[in-house]
Amino acid sequence: MINPNQMFEEFQKNVQELIAKSPAADIEKNVKAFMAQGFAKMDLVTREEFDIQRALVDSLRERVEALEAAVAKLEENK
Repeated sequence: MINPNQMFEEFQKNVQELIAKSPAADIEKNVKAFMAQGFAKMDLVTREEFDIQRALVDSLRERVEALEAAVAKLEENK
C-alpha cells in the first residue's frame, strides 16, 4: 500500500501541474478526480458503511457482555 505522505505529495505535484497546464474551469474537475483516486488508494469507507459496522460492533459488544455475565453466574453456582 502506498505511503499516505507519498500519496499526498504526488497529489500536490499533480495539482500544481494541472494549474500550470489547465484552464481555471477544469481545475475543480481534475482536483476532484485526483482526490477520488487518492481516496480509493487509502481504502476509505463511506459514512453509511462505517455506521453499519459500528452498529454491528455495538450489537456484538452487548452480546459478549451478556455471555460474560452468564458465564460468571454459572461459575458462581459451581
